[in-house]
Amino acid sequence: MSGAASPSPAVLMVLAGPAGSGKTTLCDRVVAEVPGFSRVVTATTRPPREGEVNGVSYHFLSGEDFDARVNAGAFLEWAWVHRKHRYGTLSEAILGPLSTGRSLIINVDVQGVENFRRAAALNPLLNSRMTTVFIDVPIEELRVRLAGRGTDGEEEINRRMQTAEHEYRAKHLFDHLITSSDRESDFRALLAILEKARLKAAAGPAY
Repeated sequence: MSGAASPSPAVLMVLAGPAGSGKTTLCDRVVAEVPGFSRVVTATTRPPREGEVNGVSYHFLSGEDFDARVNAGAFLEWAWVHRKHRYGTLSEAILGPLSTGRSLIINVDVQGVENFRRAAALNPLLNSRMTTVFIDVPIEELRVRLAGRGTDGEEEINRRMQTAEHEYRAKHLFDHLITSSDRESDFRALLAILEKARLKAAAGPAY
C-alpha cells in the first residue's frame, strides 16, 4: 500500500528540472505506484489555489510565520520563487520520516537542491539517504512542451525558458541525470535510479 513503511532502507529522492520537464508527474507516480513512498509537503507563503488543502498540497504559512520558522532554523532549505512568494522544506518533514523508515520524494528548484546538499554535509542520515536527480529536456522540446500546456502566455514561456537555461548550467552537480523522452521511459529510468539510491542507503549509517 502506498505510504506504508518500506522494508528497504528509507531514501530521499530529490528531483529538479525546468518547468515542463515532468518532474511533478514523476513524483506523483512514485507515490502512487512504489510502496513505502510519500511526497514531502513543502511550505509556501503563496495563497492556496482552488482545490488545494493545507497540510496536503502545501503548508500554507503567513509571511510572519515563515519568517519566524526561518529565524528558528526550522527549514532545510527555502527560497524566493519568481520574486513573488517563498517556498521551503521544513526539517521535520524530512528527518522524521526518514528516521522511522519512510521513503520520501520531492521536486524543488536547483537552488533548493544546493541547499539540501549543504544540509546533508552536516547530517549523516540525510547524507546517506539523499539522491539528487535532474530531469533534462532538450531546449527545443522544452518550449514545445510549455506551449502545449496552454496555461502560459508567450511572455511567461520566455521567462521560464530563461530560468531553464540557468538550471541547465547546474545539472552536472546532480547524482543522476534523466534525459527526458516520454513518460514511461522517464519513469523506468527513475526506478533504476531508485534501486541505486537504496543500495547507497543500505551502505550508510544505520538508524
